[in-house]
Amino acid sequence: MYRTYAILVILSLTLSACAPASISIWGIAQTPTPDSLNPVPPPLDPFAVLDSPIIFPTSTTQPLIETETAYTPTPTMTPNSALPINIESTATAAQIFDTAPFLYYAQSGDMLSAVASRFSVEESEITSDADLTKTTLIDPGTLLIIPNHITEMMTPNIQIMPDAEIVFSFTAADFNVQEYVQQAGGYLSKFRDYLGSTGWINGDQAIERLAVENSINPRLLLGLLEFEGRWVQGQPVDSLHTDYAMGFNDYHYKGMTVQMVWAINNMAIAYYGWRAGTLTHLEFPDGSKLRIDPRLNAGTVAIQYLFSRVHSQSQWEQIINPNSGFPAMYLQMFGDPWARADAVNPIFPAALNQPPLVLPFESGVEWSLTGGPHNAWGQINPNIYGENRSVAAAIDFGPSTDHSGCDPTTTWVTAAAPGLVVRSNNGAVMVDLDGDGYEQTGWNLLYMHINKKDRVPVGTWLEVDDRIGHASCEGGVSTGTHLHFARKYNGEWVTADGPIPFIMDGWRVVAGEKAYEGKLIRGDQVVIADPVGQKWSNIFRDEKKDEEK
Repeated sequence: MYRTYAILVILSLTLSACAPASISIWGIAQTPTPDSLNPVPPPLDPFAVLDSPIIFPTSTTQPLIETETAYTPTPTMTPNSALPINIESTATAAQIFDTAPFLYYAQSGDMLSAVASRFSVEESEITSDADLTKTTLIDPGTLLIIPNHITEMMTPNIQIMPDAEIVFSFTAADFNVQEYVQQAGGYLSKFRDYLGSTGWINGDQAIERLAVENSINPRLLLGLLEFEGRWVQGQPVDSLHTDYAMGFNDYHYKGMTVQMVWAINNMAIAYYGWRAGTLTHLEFPDGSKLRIDPRLNAGTVAIQYLFSRVHSQSQWEQIINPNSGFPAMYLQMFGDPWARADAVNPIFPAALNQPPLVLPFESGVEWSLTGGPHNAWGQINPNIYGENRSVAAAIDFGPSTDHSGCDPTTTWVTAAAPGLVVRSNNGAVMVDLDGDGYEQTGWNLLYMHINKKDRVPVGTWLEVDDRIGHASCEGGVSTGTHLHFARKYNGEWVTADGPIPFIMDGWRVVAGEKAYEGKLIRGDQVVIADPVGQKWSNIFRDEKKDEEK
């Protein structure tokens, strides 16, 4: 099933030649640049929160070469055959023949500044009967009247994947990765990957762990792995896809698990960039660009963006076709994603606010804000992806210490809100604030880099100020002992400086110009992030305020 939300009556126009009957979705292996020509960077740890950027040499990725291999769906797979689709041209002609305004119904997660950026208008040009504000999310279904200033070619206005099927939402709560992979019986069912930090790991275990820790839907990971590499239901189509399962031919990302990390990072850039309004265009390997239709949802944009990274525009047009491309294959593998999404609540319901939080450490103990807003999980490499603050959901606190580096500390990390510990391993403690036992629902708090010694176990109910463990470097790549702290709601990372402010004891998080920069503000008080904990970054829990509570 797919969804299209075209409000304007527009004239269809074919602006490019019809796509070929068969398409190239596979590549032929290219000879990578030898290690002697480019220095080998530190190995990627797919299961680590990266708190220092890794800089790689320029990618050696080569353009994909067209072959005659294409995905052919069975006749029963065509979604909603009563509504035929023609996306031979990616462009729409609304901006050329019609200057009438867009009538746009706000979607879950929309905020005014992001909507204005997507539609290329000023915020003041958007009108509505609703009370629009700049600091909160717009309630889903709110009608916005937006001038039509777009004069560029756009992607199709066809929604192909719901947001809930991208993030680790409740739609994945009943999905058993191991059972599905073993029943499918393909290459992945017997595959084992070797990772420097963990040793050997089964393929299904790697997918499950990537899904949980990155908060991304495991069905989506399996679907991508099957579509690009034929790993789930069959065998890799060629030697390239044996080593580079997603077809991203860069020797820095050799191996199934790190290929999926690459895919996850790209989808995160698109998904959260669309949420923030920082992403408005797709760029293909040959440098050509398309403007993303502003009426699309974040989930659709994530899929479109990922495939645009390794496929030509003509290949991409066929891949996103809901009748015969990736959406059709996904429907065949897992059933209707839209039905699953409709069965759960929107990611962000109307009038959502953060519950009260306190600073995650004990009163009267000196800590420092060592990192402003940055990525909640994963390894976003600025040399490849550029600066992208849209995924900035986490902040870092470091305990006061006489030593730098990763020395152990006796200082305690404490609960910022009551909740149930639903995960406690690999340096991570996830606390479920609604207490239902699922980190895919409601508010959840991630406390990362918690030392195994004295770490709170799964199943523990915490009250405010209960001890969670000691900050460390465990579970990631970091330059010093600290706490990495982030919020999730219904499986989606919540931006630290966004429409739902990150507030602890009255301190509000404000982002800087770059990742890890930023500050905390409370009234006329300001604490500025500093990676080495200099005096302007020092912060204490206010004992008097705690007594008043």
